[in-house]
Amino acid sequence: MTIKPFIFLLILISVGKSFGQDTIKNIIKDSIHYDFVDRVSGIKITTELQPVTISNYHINDSLLNAPASIGILTQQQIQRNNNADISPILNTLPGVFMQSGAINTNRISIRGIGAHTQYGTNKIRAFYGSIPLTSGDSETTIEDIDLQMIDNIEVIKGPLSSLYGAGLGGAILINPAHAVTDGSRAMVSTTIGSYGLVKNTVNYGLNTKKSSLNLSYHKLETDGYRANSHYNREGVTLAGELFRAEKSKLTYFGNYTYMKAYIPSSVNKATFENNPQAAAPTWAAAKGYEQYDSYLGGLAYDWQVVDWLKNSTSIFINAKDSYEPRPFDILAQDNTAYGARTQFFGDFSIGKMKSNFIAGLEYFKDGFSGGTFTNLYEDNNGNGTLQGSRLTTSEQDRNFINAFAQLRVQLSKKFEVQGGVNYNKTKFDLNNTFPVETQSDESYSHNGIWSPQLSFLYKPSPLQTLYASVSRGFSLPSVEETLTADGTINSEIKPENGYNFEVGGKFYLADKNLYAEISAYHMQIKDLLVAQRVGDDQYVGINAGETLHQGIEASVNYNWQVTEKFAIQPYAAASVGNYEFKEFINNDIDYSGNRLTGVPNNKINSGITITIPHGLYFSADYYYTSRTPIDDANTVYSDSYSLINTKLGWKQELFKGFTTQLSAGINNVTNTHYASMVLTNATGVNGAAPRYYYPGLPTNYYTNIAVSYLF
Repeated sequence: MTIKPFIFLLILISVGKSFGQDTIKNIIKDSIHYDFVDRVSGIKITTELQPVTISNYHINDSLLNAPASIGILTQQQIQRNNNADISPILNTLPGVFMQSGAINTNRISIRGIGAHTQYGTNKIRAFYGSIPLTSGDSETTIEDIDLQMIDNIEVIKGPLSSLYGAGLGGAILINPAHAVTDGSRAMVSTTIGSYGLVKNTVNYGLNTKKSSLNLSYHKLETDGYRANSHYNREGVTLAGELFRAEKSKLTYFGNYTYMKAYIPSSVNKATFENNPQAAAPTWAAAKGYEQYDSYLGGLAYDWQVVDWLKNSTSIFINAKDSYEPRPFDILAQDNTAYGARTQFFGDFSIGKMKSNFIAGLEYFKDGFSGGTFTNLYEDNNGNGTLQGSRLTTSEQDRNFINAFAQLRVQLSKKFEVQGGVNYNKTKFDLNNTFPVETQSDESYSHNGIWSPQLSFLYKPSPLQTLYASVSRGFSLPSVEETLTADGTINSEIKPENGYNFEVGGKFYLADKNLYAEISAYHMQIKDLLVAQRVGDDQYVGINAGETLHQGIEASVNYNWQVTEKFAIQPYAAASVGNYEFKEFINNDIDYSGNRLTGVPNNKINSGITITIPHGLYFSADYYYTSRTPIDDANTVYSDSYSLINTKLGWKQELFKGFTTQLSAGINNVTNTHYASMVLTNATGVNGAAPRYYYPGLPTNYYTNIAVSYLF
């Protein structure tokens, strides 16, 4: 196993089978908090908050001028915790709620979109560079990415961009770290913590006038808090640029990941309260787990066609070979996705009115082959999983085309209008080959979907912005949601869709030492997709009604520069929402008017970073989550909870070019007992109590040492 990452690396370099890229250029050149971020510590004081540059998934490059609610996470913020878990990082953003039953078991919802999903994350598109992390069956996985190799993350809330296609909840754009310091830099980092947490990262970066290279290897392992929860992941990441010139460059990216994680699954209320370290009995007996090898790669070319026109064209591949023994069967799959994207950026003037546009086309094809086997763990003398006879074999393919365009017209120095449209056409095929009596070969195509967007922006001053927008979004059903109970395509299933109405403001105040945002939104989703249980962990999708999503989000960041080397930087964020079933009838039961399952109405976050002379720094974060309904009837709730995380560190350049950092942190300082994830609408099997709860970690500790050398 240990040589696999290096085999993949050699393939990347010598053959070029998997290409690397990052067409999302310079997502953030200056962070809200810091004007420079060191690769080791991420800590540097600044004299004021800096305007933020956002990705080219928008028609302009300024967060202040974007008529949308966009959450930004800098490298310093991403490495604010233990470098192993992304959930506490994403949960600092208002309107974003990431539940984490384990490192490999997560659900992300944005403004309540995606909260009703049974397992995993959908209704949100994610990209690593320009490589989609969202599969053809609409599932999104971001937790495999090594946090220390991420430059920044951008979270677009709601369907406010016509450029990224399907994703009612929004999009998550992850930018890989590139070598930015001239010359060579080597870095070694080790983190150890509670419950057997060990993470090691080795990184080498090279930056020259015409090229760059950033190569890293990481290994993350933990025994886990609960029974049957051992986790092991290792991977290699390669990113860089070639043939840099004044008007062009070639960007490459590649990533290999091996992961094996045992699954404790959810537990019932009695176990959650009295024995939270236990795994679900069937999963413990089967020693259930998931294991896969994953490959990402891409290549992008950016060039200036003429003075007023630029082009960025990229190709990518995403492949995964997975094996998942479960108590009820064993699932084995080979997934391969590939595609290409080209987009043009231009500017022109209409009289005295300055204008910009983006237009392009994206093609994506995804497919898998595989099937299920019986799991004979009950006949294996307590040794866990034992593969038996084949149950099913099938092949599925999905491909879509996104055509998109966006136009920005500056009507005056204080007023501008933006409009855009996305067109999506999706087709999928299903071929069941085993057992013989269920053999079928079917194709289905959704009607083409148009998604328009219109925004207005007013700037009372250069550092203050007011905006209003309306946009339409959609989410395609997963492959499982398009199937009937007997495994054939249900042609009656429709994509979810809805319009989002939003107003907001962004303000720099107090000589640019204070940055504040506020937004209010109203969204109504039609043709709600609901997972209806038809067997032991078998679900089919139905369009059951409408949901209402409305709320207010606010955040504030402040920089208090006490002295040249002493700074205090607090932040606060809050989201207050109303998420409910507008019209919802399922199995002849009317749930209309009930709260939407799986999402809290209210969430509050706050924190502080204190930078002290002699390289010392301290950070603390507070999280509050209100109670969450976990069944559609609203008869069962997960309790509200509060968490506190802290971190203390020291970073110093011991001699020229050699920097070291020591840090230690405590998560869940108050030892709160809470559910870090819930399984919505769980049902008991054979009279057993429903297993709704994934217990969260009690108080846990970690420490990190990192050294880097610039030569």
